[in-house]
Amino acid sequence: MVREMGLKARAAARVMATLPTEVRSGALGTLARLLEESRGAIEQANGRDVALARASGLDDALIDRLTLDGARIGALARDVRALERLPDPVGERFDRTVLPNGLRLCRQRVPLGVLAVIYESRPNVTIDVSALSIKTGNSVILRGGKETLHSNRALVALVREALGRKGLPQDAVQFVGDPDRARVLELLDLGDLVDVIIPRGGANLHRFCREHSRIPVITGGIGICHIYVDASADIERAIGVIHNAKTQRPSVCNALDTVLVHRSVAADALPRIVEALAPAGVVFRADPGAFECLAGHGAVRAAGPEDFDTEWMSLVLGLKVVGNIDEAIAHTNAHSMGHSDSILTGDPASAERWIREVDSAAVYVNASTRFTDGGQFGLGAEVAISTQRLHARGPMGLRELTTYKWVGEGDYHTRS
Repeated sequence: MVREMGLKARAAARVMATLPTEVRSGALGTLARLLEESRGAIEQANGRDVALARASGLDDALIDRLTLDGARIGALARDVRALERLPDPVGERFDRTVLPNGLRLCRQRVPLGVLAVIYESRPNVTIDVSALSIKTGNSVILRGGKETLHSNRALVALVREALGRKGLPQDAVQFVGDPDRARVLELLDLGDLVDVIIPRGGANLHRFCREHSRIPVITGGIGICHIYVDASADIERAIGVIHNAKTQRPSVCNALDTVLVHRSVAADALPRIVEALAPAGVVFRADPGAFECLAGHGAVRAAGPEDFDTEWMSLVLGLKVVGNIDEAIAHTNAHSMGHSDSILTGDPASAERWIREVDSAAVYVNASTRFTDGGQFGLGAEVAISTQRLHARGPMGLRELTTYKWVGEGDYHTRS
């Protein structure tokens, strides 16, 4: 079954790559309308998934990730429309040059080809990835988790209907509906038909794909995110940033996991951070230096040996006191997973050091880590947030779903 899907995806990709921008973009407008018109049916399908997830004991963070209510479906439709309006990178020519012999060279963006995206818990990924693939002339095979099976089937049916209404090949978007992990192994073995594997889920899924794939794998979407409160930070404003980064949506990969505080301001800053966040339900894991500043606070307990290497995905926040920016950078590089890390500071030199020395896909100065997102970055949406260096890093939008070919134009040139 999976190999047959790969053959269909390859054939569809060849067609998609030749279609003009207005045709591919038009399918996105149709998809946005279908999402709005089918809101009730989507919520009904998603409700079945949520009920099964609760019955199976899935934790609240993962249930939040798989939930599609009316507001989230409306946001999906708006995101698809925003993507429809963005410039199409396919066909763009860049790095033009003329060789001494008169041969004109440039690079031209072309679709990657066939994508396979393996993901867990988040049915919005189905729409984001499908829309990005259609816009960039790729085809995609989707394999969502068993916990979102009903939601994904409903959403993929709408995507394929949108493609069909515009005369595009419906096999440009396919869905592996069998939850058996054997289907994932079959997908990872399609080296002759699939060009890239993109897993979106936990560390175990990423490791499984890297170990078993015969296809290049782009990993990301796992983040232990830090904010460092420097000695020169405006503490009142810093608290607002920390609150946003931790509580706005704690189950996502760009949510805050650890706050590092300079020793010179810890006695003032840490109690204020706890007092501001505890009413929102946040509980804290404090290292000895931070715990000393917070003795007796009911929401705070001593950090365990693994607490600073945990992506919480919930309302838990690590607190640590550091002596200087060197310690803050060293801790961040040692415990971060290369996703998103921020410094709050009034010192330009400290800001520059953070930008230069913190080795993450997104680094911030005086801003929340929650901005690491394709929509927030103006990319329309994202297929993933890559935390590796090849072939893309950070949110992967339209341009990151292309590669390029060299184009040489001559006047019957021959090589001497």
